[in-house]
Amino acid sequence: MRVFVTGVCGQLGHDVVNELIARGHEAVAGDITEQYSGADDGSAVVSAPYKQLDITDSEAVKTVLTEVQPDAVVHCAAWTAVDAAEDEENKAKVYAVNSDGTRNIAAVCRELDCKMIYISTDYVFDGEGTEPWQPDCKAYAPLCVYGDSKLKGELAVSELLEKYFIVRIAWVFGRNGNNFIKTMLKVGKKYDTVRVVNDQIGTPTYTYDLSKLLVSMCESDRYGCYHATNEGGYISWYDFTKEIYRQAGYSTGVVPVTTEEYGQSKAKRPHNSRLDKSKLSRNGFALLPAWQDALSRYLKEIEY
Repeated sequence: MRVFVTGVCGQLGHDVVNELIARGHEAVAGDITEQYSGADDGSAVVSAPYKQLDITDSEAVKTVLTEVQPDAVVHCAAWTAVDAAEDEENKAKVYAVNSDGTRNIAAVCRELDCKMIYISTDYVFDGEGTEPWQPDCKAYAPLCVYGDSKLKGELAVSELLEKYFIVRIAWVFGRNGNNFIKTMLKVGKKYDTVRVVNDQIGTPTYTYDLSKLLVSMCESDRYGCYHATNEGGYISWYDFTKEIYRQAGYSTGVVPVTTEEYGQSKAKRPHNSRLDKSKLSRNGFALLPAWQDALSRYLKEIEY
């Protein structure tokens, strides 16, 4: 199977290409830079065939995908700077990437009759209440530009395609690029105590574990919307930080604060990012390991 992966210089795309190659599939990597610019970690992704692609350019998308002739496209590329997305000068760019760029890819996937996996987010919901969000819930009410742009990407995929997977994830961490864990480790070295919000609840997602699920989806035809984060229970960012420092052997104190008390974010964040993942099991996909175990494996991978 030949699979084209967008956003390979990011956390998830990097791991998806490695997993595809590990399973014997042909992976073609794509991103906006002239050549691969992610972590030069010696893994298979570094030497994978690479295509420069600006997904906001519909003609370029058509040219590249038609040349590659993929059996599936895993669309990991996205604007993920949530707060920067709120800046007036960035809004058009955010929608161009997350909404229009996704539509460009979906349109060519339809022409080529190939599968598409679109990576989405808990931010498509309003984050109210305490009940886990169901993958087929249509009560969309994004609170910020990022969430709205990702929702418009979802709608484009479901409108144009039948052979698609929409996979919503949250609180992502991986080896390639920056993330919450790396930030907390840096801050924990510098300060005796840190303030972390304790009223936003969800579950982390380790890209290494998620990549295995995404490749399994590529190998199947069990299409639809799914939620995929690691298991291990729902937690706050405060709980997550406490466990990061415990496993890393840090003595840094962690002070819980409300989102309002923290007060440093331009974009509104959902308080309830609980995602129900039982549809994965019902459709024969393996659930991701517990986030505590994922964190342990991740800390062994990175230098901190």
